[in-house]
Amino acid sequence: MEYVDTVKNDDNDSCCNSSPCSELASNPKSTETIGTNAKELTTEQENNIDKSQDTTATALQEPPTENINFTVIYNKQKISVNFALDGTVAELKIHLQKIISVPQAMQKVMFKGLAKDDQTLRNLGITKGAKVMIVGSKLDDVLAVSIPTKQDLIDEAVSAVSKEPLSQQKVHRKVLDKGIPEDVMPGILDSKEPLPEFPLAGMLNKSGGKVRLTFKLEQDQLWIGTKERTDKIPMNSIKGVHSEPIHDHPEYHIMAIQLGTTEASRYWIYWVPAQYISAIKDAILGKWCYF
Repeated sequence: MEYVDTVKNDDNDSCCNSSPCSELASNPKSTETIGTNAKELTTEQENNIDKSQDTTATALQEPPTENINFTVIYNKQKISVNFALDGTVAELKIHLQKIISVPQAMQKVMFKGLAKDDQTLRNLGITKGAKVMIVGSKLDDVLAVSIPTKQDLIDEAVSAVSKEPLSQQKVHRKVLDKGIPEDVMPGILDSKEPLPEFPLAGMLNKSGGKVRLTFKLEQDQLWIGTKERTDKIPMNSIKGVHSEPIHDHPEYHIMAIQLGTTEASRYWIYWVPAQYISAIKDAILGKWCYF
């Protein structure tokens, strides 16, 4: 009897000890579920860590933009501007071009002196409510010194139809009949020379005023200077350059700089030395791009 009881107890213990193993063994899906849940939890935690790291990195790489309100003064106009404090003067000019219609290259930003394009507003010391002055000319202002009259346009149209040389046209004789300016540079016929390092001076514009041309090749600008002002024209804004020898003085040319799309947007210059004509066209338009 004792032997039988001992066997029974062993069986019971064996049954109790092995029941969990038997359950897992008889239900393999439970094992798979546990493993899958563990993997999903680990993946989710990793994703959360990655997102947290990405958010932290973005916050470090892209600090919030700090804007500032100040006043721009242009031609006695006061314009309220909101702009990034760490934005550059060059970027400010692009922004202002849309507001005041002055090409970026023709703007000067003045704040305690002339501001450089690579300076930021913060570097300049611009604070809330500060006043910044803008100096610059619109293309219409540049052309104002030589705006043709209605009769001038009629005369040009008639001359164009008749193929009359520029220097013989009535509209240009008004300037040419005054004679060669005393201080104009000597013209050399049948010669081609590079642009000098100094401005071409002593020439005349449509109104008969003195004009000089300065070629700022490093800035890609043509400076048209008169007694009253200097206008800085971006080379890439010039649509064309046309010239013809003056009939009775072929060592000099009449030259038209096309600043717009119409005949009225031609800036006429008289008594341009012939030896510099090719170099002028090359500098403004590039070789073989002029007419």
